[in-house]
Amino acid sequence: MVVGDVTTGTDVLVIGAGPAGYVAAIRAGQLDLDVTLVEKDAYGGTCLNYGCIPSKAMITATNVAHEAKNAEEMGIHAEPAIDLAGMVGWKDEVVSQLTGGVEKLCKANGVSLMEGTATFADENTVRISHDGEGQGSESVSFEHAIVATGSRPIQIPGFDFADDPVLSSRQALSLENVPDSLVLVGAGYIGMELASVFAKLGTDVTVVEMLDDVLPGYDDDLTRPVKQRAEELGIDFHFGYAASEWKDIGDGIRVVAEPAEAVASDGGSEAVEAESIELDTEKVLIAVGRQPVTESLDLEEAGVETDDRGFIQTDDRARSNVEHVFAVGDVAGEPMLAHKGSYEGQVAAEVIAGEPSAIDYQAMPAVVFTDPEIATVGMSEDEAEEAGFSPLVGKFPFRASGRALTTGHADGFVKIVADEESEFVLGASVVGPEASELLGELGLAVELGATLEDVAGTIHAHPTLSESVMEAAENALGHAIHTLNR
Repeated sequence: MVVGDVTTGTDVLVIGAGPAGYVAAIRAGQLDLDVTLVEKDAYGGTCLNYGCIPSKAMITATNVAHEAKNAEEMGIHAEPAIDLAGMVGWKDEVVSQLTGGVEKLCKANGVSLMEGTATFADENTVRISHDGEGQGSESVSFEHAIVATGSRPIQIPGFDFADDPVLSSRQALSLENVPDSLVLVGAGYIGMELASVFAKLGTDVTVVEMLDDVLPGYDDDLTRPVKQRAEELGIDFHFGYAASEWKDIGDGIRVVAEPAEAVASDGGSEAVEAESIELDTEKVLIAVGRQPVTESLDLEEAGVETDDRGFIQTDDRARSNVEHVFAVGDVAGEPMLAHKGSYEGQVAAEVIAGEPSAIDYQAMPAVVFTDPEIATVGMSEDEAEEAGFSPLVGKFPFRASGRALTTGHADGFVKIVADEESEFVLGASVVGPEASELLGELGLAVELGATLEDVAGTIHAHPTLSESVMEAAENALGHAIHTLNR
């Protein structure tokens, strides 16, 4: 049956049902707005279906196997057999449970769900194209629109994700067999998380990175334990190289990488003379970043502008240059974090409903689920100094934590940054076990404007990893008990 050219209307049209879009839709529904949510692929978006949740499931599963295999010092001797297809099946069940929950929550909050691809016809209308033969399309008019179409993996020249040996992060999380070897291009957070997953599965992993270290953008003292741990897992690194092509060699492929300086010079008069490297492997995984999904929207029909990278620029109310069109999540630019998108989605819905809501990134956390984990919130010591503060820093090493030692993971530390004069907490960083969970307390301290004394004076249960947060605050004040004070 062909759907006729029917036009329906809604107060708020949300395009994209990832963490930014579905949260915006639910919040708008809670505020008694008529909401229509359009999704062309799967409810939950990349995060729930192909990114955050699947990768964390695989990280957890591979950690279990690795821990069991390497627990001799605890008196445990085991040799786990890994069934990758079974592991992926378990991961898929987790995803299915969560995505089904998103649908139910949307419906329970009065959100109308539509499947299809949305394209702007003008500043108050979109056309929804429905997949499938004979499904046709329809129009939806709106008073406000929230664009939440997310992002996709960047594809580099010479490496097409349609080619069997070339993997995106999404494809890598759905393999049925463990590759014997893997060249991973990109040492950012996605690359480093997946590098540890495959190394713990038994894959011979080699990482190629254009820059001179892992996890660019993070302080060296945070990345050093991650790189050291990766090398202990057998991961090889080639820094200062850019992958340029791959060749079929019969029993695998050969990845060619050129010196990054030579690639940057583009063969001009300043081209550097350096030799390329060739790496033989079974698969190659490209993890060099993500780009916004905007090209299918026909944003120009609504008058919405993007920057030269395709991101929709927004103000502190999540508005684009068109007042009634909002953009949230990855499509609105860095940092591309699911929780940042959800936060922006709530703000957009509240602004549309007339609430006094605005975006404030002061306490926006960031987490890298490597081994060990890295988590940061607020200002670093350098950022605090650049902002005009005199930073007061406290640090507590996990090797001094009884609980960390009992887990077998004592690498890393908690670092807290405060203003020396007022002792207000400005930021914090953690590298080590459960860093992602420990960050919650530190983020709350930044958000509430807590002082070092507030954190240090809060009684923490013993023995716990969270005691390290208290001790770091005490160290800044000069009276930590379980580490030497500065």
